[in-house]
Amino acid sequence: MARGLNGSANGSGGHAPTGREAVEARLPGVSNLPQAVSGALSAVVGLRTTVPKDRRSAQTLGTEREGHGALIGADGLIVTIGYLIMEADTVTITDIDGTESPAYIVGYDYESGFGLVRTERPIRLKHIAFGDSDTLELRSEAYVAGLGGEKATLKVKVAGRREFAGYWEYLLDNAIFTVPAYPLWGGSALIGQDGALLGIGSLLVQEALGPGAPAFPGNMYVPINRLKPIFEELVTTGRLATPPRPWLGLYTVEHMGQLVAGGISDGGPADRAGLQRGDILHALNGDVLDDVADFYRKLWASGPAGTAVTLRMERDNDAFEVTVRTGDRARYHTFGSG
Repeated sequence: MARGLNGSANGSGGHAPTGREAVEARLPGVSNLPQAVSGALSAVVGLRTTVPKDRRSAQTLGTEREGHGALIGADGLIVTIGYLIMEADTVTITDIDGTESPAYIVGYDYESGFGLVRTERPIRLKHIAFGDSDTLELRSEAYVAGLGGEKATLKVKVAGRREFAGYWEYLLDNAIFTVPAYPLWGGSALIGQDGALLGIGSLLVQEALGPGAPAFPGNMYVPINRLKPIFEELVTTGRLATPPRPWLGLYTVEHMGQLVAGGISDGGPADRAGLQRGDILHALNGDVLDDVADFYRKLWASGPAGTAVTLRMERDNDAFEVTVRTGDRARYHTFGSG
């Protein structure tokens, strides 16, 4: 089980149309945009990457990826969603005028999911300012934009602010869920009424209204406030200096009240320890696990990457324990030049 090209959270691959024309064909467009929003749209760019086929993420995320980003600096600095640039060896930016510019990777933070790239030459367009994503509450109105101006803009409402646990060992405390769904969500910009950047598009979700509510497709956005405390360090060094979190390479999903291994990263710590898809996870270091989020919190509290943890598992109705030496996910992947 793995994310599709545009980060679908439903495990189905999540392939969305690519290209500005595909987005515009599926959107009604927005007329009478607030002036501040209209003025911010030129900062939304297209982003295209290529990834060598021998890179670890190529099988799950593809060798050609396409999405969006937001220009946030006069020097060509762009924020996007990290899986678009993971292990990429080429990055190409397309601006609203159709001009293509080569770019390079600046940084990627696994914990938040944000990625940064910079064009080799400055883009002479107005960049977008960071807003305050904490101001978005349930039923707040905002705008989602991809490359293409008003034709590629969708008015949305906030369907929820809640925790999101992704099966790829990812946890976001205060994710933004919006409806209706935007067709090419990866790296799209969530823009407030004042024209400021409030979030970056990460996922298509089938239950945007929340657990227990009727299924309704929407998108999950990573709040821009999650980037602010780490922004300068990410720009300067490419990654955070804090010790990396322990990583297992275990895609964990909840199924009928149990935590199940939905997939294993080839060559990752869980794979080397002999874990298999379909194994049921019961406890970590003797502590019973309540849900995926509880699993991640207990895993990350166990120590830095390299810490050994003991998992109590079940396979074919047989219980067993296995000790796994965790790894550093950044060492598992390569991010190309930058």
